[in-house]
Amino acid sequence: MIEVVNPATEEVVASVAESTPADVDRAVTAAAEAFPGWAGTPLDERVTTARRVADGIAARAAEFASTMTTEMGTPLTFATRVQVPNPIGIANAVADVVESGYFDDERIGNSLVLREPVGVVAAVTPWNFPLQQMVAKVVPALVAGNAVVLKPSELAPLTANLLAEVVAAAGVPDGVFAIVHGTGAVVGEALVAHPRVDAVSFTGSTRAGRRVSALAAETVKRVALELGGKSACVVLDDADLSRAVKIGVANAFMNNGQACSAWTRLVVPADRHDEALELAVAAASKYVPGDPALPETRLGPAVSAQQRERVVGYVRTGVAEGATLALGGPDAPLERGFHVLPTVFGNVRPEMTVAQEEIFGPVLSVLPHAGDDDAVRIANSTVYGLGGGVFSADTDRALAVAKRLRTGQVDVNGAAFNTAAPFGGYRQSGNGREFGRYGLDEFTEVKSVQT
Repeated sequence: MIEVVNPATEEVVASVAESTPADVDRAVTAAAEAFPGWAGTPLDERVTTARRVADGIAARAAEFASTMTTEMGTPLTFATRVQVPNPIGIANAVADVVESGYFDDERIGNSLVLREPVGVVAAVTPWNFPLQQMVAKVVPALVAGNAVVLKPSELAPLTANLLAEVVAAAGVPDGVFAIVHGTGAVVGEALVAHPRVDAVSFTGSTRAGRRVSALAAETVKRVALELGGKSACVVLDDADLSRAVKIGVANAFMNNGQACSAWTRLVVPADRHDEALELAVAAASKYVPGDPALPETRLGPAVSAQQRERVVGYVRTGVAEGATLALGGPDAPLERGFHVLPTVFGNVRPEMTVAQEEIFGPVLSVLPHAGDDDAVRIANSTVYGLGGGVFSADTDRALAVAKRLRTGQVDVNGAAFNTAAPFGGYRQSGNGREFGRYGLDEFTEVKSVQT
């Protein structure tokens, strides 16, 4: 059995049965056998299934939110406002795209171009946005006519089981969708390497993504990777500094700092560095560690003791390398739970570890820049390229800088997240895209028929 630990209390709250490689083989075999029937199901019925999944999540929104708070520590308010609504939006956006003619045949000269399902999809998802990442893979894959075997994170299996109930209630036949629980090293590898899996969609660390790519290459599977990030919030010299910093801190600390696209680097004009640092400290101080189940809590615990130690280790490294520790530090703020102090570093140089590596905790680095060109250079100075932000009083200027950032998505002046627009990364943040039309592309094959 896999024990589920509440990271706020350190208590075991549930357990799920751990799968074996033999279980993976049975699930994949069943999916392969069920695939032709599901692929032949009328498209409008598959679209209706997506709508039913969205409605099913909405009907059990409070249960999903509380489950995620319990098993991975996301603040209940954040779960209610973001962790549940985003997946509903993603599922409906996929249905919208299909209804707008995504699968319509295309004519190119004497060729008829068709979109068809790829086959059996292995979906491997993380613990930090468990429902969102599962829906972003499972729903478009199913709507496209694929069969899916899902391996959720062993740290967030309860949310996956709830989703399985919703998918079954939406009318997905037996065998078309299955869940296998376990670690990446055992169950994940067995799934990714299985010869009857046709495509892999993986979200997780860059290190694990490299392993997934290597295993999938043995059978030349299609692979879509959404990996780590070290995103920069670039503040230009004409921006409203107070507003930019406030939004930047909120983005860096969302979901307890455990977000791959979090803006963990605040890149500000050098002559306003100290002012920006003071503003960042004031904003971050409002993120008081506490019980994530309470509606007033803005900062819950790290997901596990191991993750807390990882974050604390980076904080110590930042101090050792000479960054200015303006807020927080490595001390435990509460006696119980895997909590981390909200931490802000100033005078950070681009080459420092805290400015280069993904920390995955409530740690913000403030870096000075010497103008737009320098800010772009700093923002592009890591191996990652997932998210980012640009702030300027001149929208055209901000957009010009945004176009120069080597990253998969950029928000200008705090623009809202869009669950219908493509989400994914450049470089070691991965490949492929999720959400909407671009998410569907990952789960379809294109065929040319000459007539």
